[in-house]
Amino acid sequence: MSSRTPFSLFHFASPATFYPLATRMQPWFMALAVVLSVVGLYIGFLLAPTDAQQGEGYRIIFVHVPASWMAMFIYCVMAFWAAVGLAFNIKLASMMASALAPTGALFALLSLWTGALWGKPMWGAWWVWDARLTSTLILFFLYLGFMALQAAIDDPRRADKAGAIVAIVGVVNVPIIYFSVKWWNTLHQGASVSVTKSPSMAALMLWAMLIMALAFWMYSIAVALGRVRNIIVERERQNEWVRHAVA
Repeated sequence: MSSRTPFSLFHFASPATFYPLATRMQPWFMALAVVLSVVGLYIGFLLAPTDAQQGEGYRIIFVHVPASWMAMFIYCVMAFWAAVGLAFNIKLASMMASALAPTGALFALLSLWTGALWGKPMWGAWWVWDARLTSTLILFFLYLGFMALQAAIDDPRRADKAGAIVAIVGVVNVPIIYFSVKWWNTLHQGASVSVTKSPSMAALMLWAMLIMALAFWMYSIAVALGRVRNIIVERERQNEWVRHAVA
């Protein structure tokens, strides 16, 4: 049993073995993303009750809140893989970090954009220098900085190391975003969903939000798998197995 454990743990750490696995898994995750998105949007936009204070305009939260969650979560995952690649010199880990960055930036931008659409009717302004808004904007810039730094360095291994430092240092911004409502006087309300107390929303609202979060999660995995496959092909194109896999 012990002799097979290293194989079980590290077999897919090789780009050559991970590439076909990613190829097989990607369509399933994308299909789940589509199905869950349809279900979540149907419940959120058509079945969930109208909010007593915010009216119908509150329904944008079924996109805004899951996008905000994913922007923070993906950054933590990206930083984790970047740190693994930096500490153990695992190429695939660094590739995964690079593959996750554009999707995280997309969700950060979606969070800011939907937040502005929500803020205009609710607060009377598209943008305010609220602590949570500002820290989310910083998160978006961290994603852009990570990608720009990697693109500016020709050597992939040096680019991975430089990007890993940015990713690891930037993790400190994630708890700032999460706890900003408690630490400062902001326009954002407290968390409606918590693991320590009952949710402060109707059951259908909660289900729609959680299903959309799961849909965004499945989408993130599917897109990251597709992007990491492209990165593997680009970086490993001199190997014979790549030519056979692509063919």
